[in-house]
Amino acid sequence: MKSETVPASTGRSGLSAITATPMPAHRDDWERRVLADPNLLRDMADAIGGPFHLLYPQRVVRNIREFQRVFAGQGVVGAIYYGKKANKSPAVVRACARAGAGVDVSSAQEFTAALSGGVRGTDLMVTGPSKSTRLLSLAVRHRALVAVDDPDELTRLGALANGDGPARVVLRVLPPNSTSRFGLTCDELDLALTAADEDSIRLEGFSFHLTGYAVADRAELALALIERCREARGLGHPVTTISIGGGFGVNYVAADTWRTFLDGVNPRWFHGDRAPESYYPYHCPVPGPAMLAAILEHRRLADHLRAAGIRLAIEPGRALLDRAGSSVFRVQGVKSRTAHGHRYAILTVDGTSLSLSEQWFESEYLPDPVLWPARPGALSPTCVGGASCLEDDMLSRRRIPLPRPAEIGDLLVYPNTAGYQMDSNESAFHELPVPPKVVLHTANDAAISANGELRWRLDGKSGEC
Repeated sequence: MKSETVPASTGRSGLSAITATPMPAHRDDWERRVLADPNLLRDMADAIGGPFHLLYPQRVVRNIREFQRVFAGQGVVGAIYYGKKANKSPAVVRACARAGAGVDVSSAQEFTAALSGGVRGTDLMVTGPSKSTRLLSLAVRHRALVAVDDPDELTRLGALANGDGPARVVLRVLPPNSTSRFGLTCDELDLALTAADEDSIRLEGFSFHLTGYAVADRAELALALIERCREARGLGHPVTTISIGGGFGVNYVAADTWRTFLDGVNPRWFHGDRAPESYYPYHCPVPGPAMLAAILEHRRLADHLRAAGIRLAIEPGRALLDRAGSSVFRVQGVKSRTAHGHRYAILTVDGTSLSLSEQWFESEYLPDPVLWPARPGALSPTCVGGASCLEDDMLSRRRIPLPRPAEIGDLLVYPNTAGYQMDSNESAFHELPVPPKVVLHTANDAAISANGELRWRLDGKSGEC
C-alpha cells in the first residue's frame, strides 16, 4: 500500500542536495547481536556464496503473542490466521504452530505446506478467488474454513462434501462502494444465505478485506456484519465468526525520520533524478496490535462482539513478520558518478532487486541498509544496483548516506524485509539462484538478548529451534 506523495524540494545545497536523509530502521536485539558479531555474517556469506535472507522465527512468535494479548485484554474471542503469501518460509509456519496461530492459504501448495509445518487443518483459512477443485477438496477433507468468493463455490463445495461432514464456510463480502473484483454483492449474499444446504454447507460467518490502513472503516464494516450474523442465525445458520482480513500497518522507522524524509524528498536524491511518485508508509503511528486494539475500541466494537457471541478473525501477514528478517548482499563492484556537480557511488551487489519487491512496484524500499563491517570514514552518498543487465535493476536508487565509502567484499544488510520483500517477486533471473533463507536461533531457544551462542541453519533443514 503506497499512500504518500512526493513533496517539492526544500532547496538544500552542496553535497546534501543530492544525498537522501537517513532512514534508520527500528532494530531488535537479535539484529544488534548479528551486526556486532565479528564473524557471523562473513561466515554465512562465505558458506552460501551469494545473497541470503535472515529469519528469526522467535520474533514471529512474539508478534503473535502481542495480537493475542489484545484480544484477551478486550475480552474478545479472537482467531489469528497468518497470511502465508507474505513469506514462504517453513520456519514461519512452525512459529505459528508453536504460538497457536492459524494460517491463511490460497493454493493447494500453501495448504499442504501449512499442514507440513504442524498447523491443523481446522486452523487453516482458505481464501482467494475461484479456488481449484484440489484446494476445495483439501479444505473439506481437513475441515478448514473456506472464504467463499462467488456463488459457484458454494455449489462446488456442496458437491465435494461427503463423509467428512459439511464444508465450513464464511462468505466474503464486497465492501460498500468498492470496485474490487473480490467478494459477494448484497444480492449474492442473500441468495447464499437461503441456498446453503446445511447437510453440505456449514455457514460460520462473514469476511472482508479492505485496502489501506483505516481503523474506522474496518470497525464500521464489522459492526454492520454483526447484524448480518443475526439475520443468518435467524435462518438457522450457526454463525460465529467475522473476519476483517489483514492490512495491519508496520512501523519501520521513527515518526520524525519519516516526516523529515517527506518534507525534503526531491528527485535530486535519486539516481537519474527519478523519484517515485508514492511510497509505502514506512512510519505507522498505530501499527499491528495497537491497530487491532483501536479497531476493537471504535464505537465499542469489542462490546458488541461479546454481546453477540462472535469471534473476530484477522489475517495479518506483514505485521506478523515485523522485525523478523533481513536481507544480505555482498558488494562486488564500486564505481563513481557525478550528479549536479557532486560525486556519489554506485554499488553493484551479488543479487538483484527482485529480492526487494518494493522496487518492482515503481517505488523504493526506503529503510537504510547497514554497511558491514562498521569502520570509521566519511559520509558517502551511495546508490545500489543489482547484478543483472537491466538498467532499472536498482535495489536503492536513493542516494543513501552510508557512513563510509563501501568496498568490494563489504556486506549490505537491508532491515525488516521478511514481510513481502524477500518473497513476492523473487526470480532466478540470469540463472542466478533465488537467495536462500537462513534461520537464526540459540542453542536452547533462549532469548536472543541472552548470552547464548547464536547459531544458524538453512531454512527447511532439520534442527528447528
